[in-house]
Amino acid sequence: MSRPAGNTRLKAARLAAGYTSQQALADAITKTAPKLGIRGLAVGVRQIRRWESATPPWPQPDAHRVLTHLLGQSMEDLGFTPPWGMEKRHAATTARDTPRAPLAGARLASVPAQAGAARQPATVGADFEAVTRSHRHLYWSVAPAILHPAVLEHARLGCALLPETANPVRRTLASALAESYLLVGRIEFFDLRQPDQASETLLRALQAAGEADDPILGSAILAHMAFIPGWTDDREAAIERMMAARTYARRGDASAELWAWLDAVEAECETRCGDPRAALRLIRHAEDTLSSGSAHPTPAWLDWFSPVRLSAFKGNTQLKADHLPQARQTLQEVLDYLPPESDKQRTVVLGDLAAVEAADSHPEAACRYAVQALDQLAITWYATGMDRIREVRRTLAPWQNEQCVRDLDDRLYDWGTTISALQR
Repeated sequence: MSRPAGNTRLKAARLAAGYTSQQALADAITKTAPKLGIRGLAVGVRQIRRWESATPPWPQPDAHRVLTHLLGQSMEDLGFTPPWGMEKRHAATTARDTPRAPLAGARLASVPAQAGAARQPATVGADFEAVTRSHRHLYWSVAPAILHPAVLEHARLGCALLPETANPVRRTLASALAESYLLVGRIEFFDLRQPDQASETLLRALQAAGEADDPILGSAILAHMAFIPGWTDDREAAIERMMAARTYARRGDASAELWAWLDAVEAECETRCGDPRAALRLIRHAEDTLSSGSAHPTPAWLDWFSPVRLSAFKGNTQLKADHLPQARQTLQEVLDYLPPESDKQRTVVLGDLAAVEAADSHPEAACRYAVQALDQLAITWYATGMDRIREVRRTLAPWQNEQCVRDLDDRLYDWGTTISALQR
């Protein structure tokens, strides 16, 4: 039985470019990366061997960029199959084609666009982007369990379209695809509490951002990826991802809002990893950054952050630092200034105010805020908000037999809330 020939396209391109050994190409990639503004990229012979195997993995964005620069060919021409590609489909859509779980559609086998294949019109990038923009707006009002499959199916469409486009349309489409996957990942992590699926989805978002060569969007995706280890007390992994996020931000024209949000994300990770002092320093830096401003515009997709939301980060950090009077004042001001469409954030702030009152031995006030948060959750579900309320209930254990706590339990464990929580 003959052995697979391997990725002969890459090997042929390597030899044609004058790199007579795998080691020579590995050394060239490592040496060239800094000249392209890429730091910390080191590729060894083992990686080249994997790329020249019969089933080469799709290179990460930095390696992708250097490889195409050195060899002068596209990734498809070098024998790689993009992870967002899809098999050609019949016109009819069958029931089994509909993804049953996150990323089911994205795991389908892929094929590159063939020479002479029908190309999409020049309007396809803008058309796909318009739907992505609409999903972004719908996130704030549509139930996550309903919106999630719709956005995922839209991303699947983008995967099918991408091999049928060429730049500059391809770049527009890839950027919108990255944003769609970012939204899917945000829903999975913050709304549905599915961190493992969110991690995989965000990686696909990063791959698409690399295809678009959009470092600002890449920075935002990497910062979201930092939340995942940050929320499980894995500080080393969270900080490493934040370093990568800041590196990508420096490569593009990052706005003051993006820089401040990166500080806020790292602050939350530090808070959850037990260092609220470091978190408060980062938040002060973020406040200074917003005050100074910048000449670069804020991307339209950065709609989850604003000065009032930075204050929400600050109030939670003050709570964790046991600065209760300051936390109470900050969070009450946030509640006053939150815009009407920020129902999800309002749930979190109410939960934090409940935690402040519980920590200050005011169980009745804590229960009032917790019930208000539950009222909001009944309108707009948000798993992160429910997590806050459950944390508060655990801190109310010393007042277990107080009537206000029993009333909270009646509300927390009523039929609707209990079933909704278990369904998710």
